[in-house]
Amino acid sequence: MRHARSETLALPGVRLHIRRWGDPQAPTLFLLHGWMDVSASFQFVVDQLQRDWNIVAPDWRGFGQSEWLNRPYFFAEHLGDMEAILDRYAPDQPARLVGHSMGGILSCLYAGLRPERVARLISLEGFGIAPTTPEMAPERYRQWLGTLQKPPRMHVYADRDAFARRLMQNDRFLTAERAAFLAKHLARIGDGETRGGERRHGIIWNGDPWHKATSPYLFRLEESKAIWRQVACPVLWVAGRQSWVVRDYATRPGDWEARRACFANVDETWIEDADHMLHHDQPEAVAQIIERFFR
Repeated sequence: MRHARSETLALPGVRLHIRRWGDPQAPTLFLLHGWMDVSASFQFVVDQLQRDWNIVAPDWRGFGQSEWLNRPYFFAEHLGDMEAILDRYAPDQPARLVGHSMGGILSCLYAGLRPERVARLISLEGFGIAPTTPEMAPERYRQWLGTLQKPPRMHVYADRDAFARRLMQNDRFLTAERAAFLAKHLARIGDGETRGGERRHGIIWNGDPWHKATSPYLFRLEESKAIWRQVACPVLWVAGRQSWVVRDYATRPGDWEARRACFANVDETWIEDADHMLHHDQPEAVAQIIERFFR
């Protein structure tokens, strides 16, 4: 297992934890994790990379070892953090980005907002969330008001073994060994809730519970599409053949194709025997795709 180093990036109002692997003089590669994940979960992919890389992998604000704000988070804040991270670690050259899920969504948006800052981009299952309609707004605001009255809490598990078993229950391709590793980084000791709502001390997810709060603002797919049309760099979509995300797209015929058509230079590839967490399920295949695309 390759050794990781930790650094802190102090930004106005938040401190970000940055995980580093590899030779600082090697080509820089950014690995950007998804929602309710942490940078450490890229360890499996890092161990399979054959080239020397200077790998920069942040914990997004409110996740892992980055500072938790204990209040609602807004998606655009992560875009600001991404720009600060690139300013620090790739100030003089366009960046190579690999983002999973939320990290992929952020990468695609950033590449459209700052096309000169991104050289090439891989999105691992980060193709934008489901579309919304204006009629959904009243209930969304009601949910928001309810969350302010009763802030979210994490589910509590008896121990890390129980947490690991839950990870494997949600992902049939995850091995016991990898689940045990993830349980050390994705979980922490704290106060959570049982399924019956009882508060208890135990093992909980390593993320600020406020990330579970539903935004009062509807996701506007049309805005994302307008930004994607500004992306100038080559983009690679990577999807798991057994992913629940792909199954969700299948319920909306033409949606996948319409999103992909927004990118001027895009290709796609598929990984067999993989669900949404590609980097957990098939890290060797992900590593091969990364090095092939960035060579």
